[in-house]
Amino acid sequence: MPDIRPFKGLRPAKQFAEKVAAPPYDVLNSEEARELAKDNPYSFLHVSKPEIDLPENIDLYDEKVYQKGADNLKKLINDGVLIQDEKPCFYIYRQIMGDHKQSGIVAAASVEDYKNGFIKIHEYTREDKEQDRAKHVDTLNANTGPVFLTYHAREELNALVEGCKLHPPIYDFISNDDIRHTLWKVEDDALKTAIHDEFKKIENLYISDGHHRSAAAARVQELRKKNNPDHSGNEEYNYFLSVIFPDDQLYIMDYNRVITDLNNLAKEEFLQKIKEKFDVIEESSQYKPESKHTFGMYLEGTWYKIIPHDNIYNEDDPVGSLDVSILHENIMEPILGISNPRKDKRIDFVGGIRGLKELEKLVDSGKFKIAFALYPTSIDDLMRVADSDDVMPPKSTWFEPKLRSGLITHLL
Repeated sequence: MPDIRPFKGLRPAKQFAEKVAAPPYDVLNSEEARELAKDNPYSFLHVSKPEIDLPENIDLYDEKVYQKGADNLKKLINDGVLIQDEKPCFYIYRQIMGDHKQSGIVAAASVEDYKNGFIKIHEYTREDKEQDRAKHVDTLNANTGPVFLTYHAREELNALVEGCKLHPPIYDFISNDDIRHTLWKVEDDALKTAIHDEFKKIENLYISDGHHRSAAAARVQELRKKNNPDHSGNEEYNYFLSVIFPDDQLYIMDYNRVITDLNNLAKEEFLQKIKEKFDVIEESSQYKPESKHTFGMYLEGTWYKIIPHDNIYNEDDPVGSLDVSILHENIMEPILGISNPRKDKRIDFVGGIRGLKELEKLVDSGKFKIAFALYPTSIDDLMRVADSDDVMPPKSTWFEPKLRSGLITHLL
């Protein structure tokens, strides 16, 4: 049973909320972040991607980058842009994107729960990214980006969340990507106790997005625990910033692939090879997969629908039955020669939010030779893999809408 707790959130003064709120640090490169924040001194990107305020050629892992982030956070506090609540609170964070709505509880989640498996993972992390986030957290003395967690939905928790939303919100605005963000503060002691107690009835939490942020929190905890002879386990560094959503409210989009070449194969030779394991149907227009175990493929101006033969995967295998696994095990590695998609420069990944037109654009530009459109991985698939103590292939899920950084920061 996971341990979550309220905390004294550091957050924008109301008049600054919309200007402070920023996309997550890992969905923008430095150039994009620099452009987005150039006319906005309040943007949280100055904290989460502080290299944008330093020379463009600086090493992203330079000590000066982390120190700049700490200086920028301190300035926002000193200037009254960010204020800290006087008592520990939970917060309710609702996002509306078109017809989709999701409401989560902002809380401090336990590092120990992450380390002992009460908070389950579904992907591996990279050492360099772990070290980067840990250095960022330790230098700034804060979790600046929330970990996106989920759980099997419970009516009792839904009712508590809906009750909290009956009160006036502290923020309510629409960001420049047309997503509405609303935040409520939960400071009533009885409500906080009820939320805490309901989470004690949940067996596990699952990381939807934020594996590196979770791993970084564990690194920082170990470092501070080692350096604190009076360590008690109650210090703020034993907890990390999270937003926790019920699984039935999450929206996962497709996560598609583009590849630079056909591994020295001619088009007809390539098609002949995949026909050994897939039905290949030429389409007259764009093809977006309409169900699990169907793929779209765009090659030389033509869309194809490809369907794997039943005998090439085991539906009882939580990982092997994933569409990303079927594609990798039967086309990417044996035919296109991509054995490690984490490191191979011939492959890139395109979030479904960009649509099929983006796949066409990338291939038609000549930069890439072929594109694959996938059906979205389900949250049930994610939990099934996590429950089996296994991991998904890289870039299996693309969650929308993205959580805005800067609305709530957890100070250590």
